[in-house]
Amino acid sequence: MDSTLPSMFENPELGPEALAAHLLVTRSALDELKLADAVKVVRYMRPKRVKAGTVFIREGEAERSDFMLLVLDGDVAVEGGQGGAENIVVSVQGPGSLIGELGLIDGAPRSATCTAITDVSVAILSRAAMMRLLQAEPRVGARLALAIAKRTADHLRETTRKLKTFAQMNKALQQELHVVMNNRTGIPRQD
Repeated sequence: MDSTLPSMFENPELGPEALAAHLLVTRSALDELKLADAVKVVRYMRPKRVKAGTVFIREGEAERSDFMLLVLDGDVAVEGGQGGAENIVVSVQGPGSLIGELGLIDGAPRSATCTAITDVSVAILSRAAMMRLLQAEPRVGARLALAIAKRTADHLRETTRKLKTFAQMNKALQQELHVVMNNRTGIPRQD
């Protein structure tokens, strides 16, 4: 979390909509979007407070998954399931973070669980609001969609880089395990 981001409590000269617009164009949200466009987008968002400890997005949830959230204040734990009962915290998101943008686009089941670590203030953009924005301000809506697409592409590239690194590590570990096992059994290594 970037401590230089404005806070709605530490920066009273910014009203809630101005703060949301500034946060929407940060690196952790949609830095491709211009502030003038963000001001228009924020008009289509609705504010919501979430109490600490509340799970407000659940992995696999298919109903009500067609929205994204902009964190205005507070911290959110993003957890991913491991196929078992326990989730692992993948990241902690704070002010200026965007959560759930894939749901806004495709409405598919959620890929992670989000829990408010502290009391959290968010601004919500639903797909219905996005459609109203696209009708009323098609250029702004198109730029918003492109910014979301770029963010998604950046995340995909980063995930691909991590998967390649993981595959390389896995291959090296397999080779090392093969050597260790061959040394134990006296069987010559076959490459």
